[in-house]
Amino acid sequence: MTYDITALRSQFPALNAGTAHFDGPGGTQTPQPVIRAVADALAQPLSNRGGGTPGERHAESIVARARQALADLLGAHPAGIVFGRSATQLTYDFSRALAKAWSAGDEVVVTRLDHDANIRPWVQAAAQAGATVRWADFDPATGELTAADVRAVLSPRTRLVAVTAASNLIGTRPPIAEISGLARDTGALTYVDGVHHTAHALVDLERLGADFFVCSPYKFLGPHHGVLAARPELLETLRPDKLLPSTDAVPERFELGTLPYEFLAGTEAAVDFLAGLDTEATGTRRQRLASAFMALEAHEQALRTQLDKGLSSLPGVQVHSKAADRTPTLLLTFDGRSSVEAYRFLAERGVHAPSGSFYAIEASRRLGLGDTGGLRIGLAPYNNTEDVERLLEGLSEFLAL
Repeated sequence: MTYDITALRSQFPALNAGTAHFDGPGGTQTPQPVIRAVADALAQPLSNRGGGTPGERHAESIVARARQALADLLGAHPAGIVFGRSATQLTYDFSRALAKAWSAGDEVVVTRLDHDANIRPWVQAAAQAGATVRWADFDPATGELTAADVRAVLSPRTRLVAVTAASNLIGTRPPIAEISGLARDTGALTYVDGVHHTAHALVDLERLGADFFVCSPYKFLGPHHGVLAARPELLETLRPDKLLPSTDAVPERFELGTLPYEFLAGTEAAVDFLAGLDTEATGTRRQRLASAFMALEAHEQALRTQLDKGLSSLPGVQVHSKAADRTPTLLLTFDGRSSVEAYRFLAERGVHAPSGSFYAIEASRRLGLGDTGGLRIGLAPYNNTEDVERLLEGLSEFLAL
């Protein structure tokens, strides 16, 4: 594998500002090919989808290519790729569609590890249907959410299990395939929040066993919108609310209004950019993505090792990211010091590591951090050893005050 970090960084105009970005979990910077793809889509004739004019054909082509690109990225079928404004919006839409079949006595499982976007829509949909919410807890000492934790709250009345593939707060990656298998054995569906996970590891929808999987391209170098992947035959069974003249075809029946064609073009470019991270990889786009994510994980692991070693030498730093299997995302708090102070101190020195609970409010509370959370350090494909050194030096100076 070849991972050329210098060449890669040259593709990100935003890095010219000199900031060391550790805010990837909240949204990555954008490479030039993605910026160019968005501009090119808008520079050509562009109309509502159809086959009669150049603009219509251009829109049709963009959507088809974007569905294929996301199918390659997620190990899914292009007819099962649904586009939306955000992962949150898609989850709300699907919670309402699925809840139409729920009734009193049915149960829905959510976890305290999740982003609220994969909790509150299900809690609210369950309340409207008269269903019961069961909570799967995680161990705050280790950050682990196990299959046993989910098994403990399953029952024959479970209709859906909502679980994260990776915590956006502390990086924990639960055993999704095992959890999905347990849910399937009870007759329940599994809805997986893959927003944080997709940026760091190759997704295989079938291997994960997820019935629904959502992600956000702006977390993996693309534009701001949301994506849901599911089996087309499962989507056929759902009847979402929609406008009367809107098509009833799958997956379009779930896509409300006109799609953001220029952003879909940018998303295809982002997937192609990811597929090129291993500069020596060959084969299909899916094969190149597999090689690319192996190279990316090796790169991020090396940086995380550097980061872990540096943090271990700093006094008064509490690291809350402890799971055995986790993304390169660390949540820190400081003895007697505010993480907001640390964020501001670092920002003045050109290092962006934000502070908060990042909508993972249940997880933050379970960790004993209330609604405040901590300082989150998240690695992205363009981070390098110099970035990590600047971060560690900044934290050392902050703690010495």
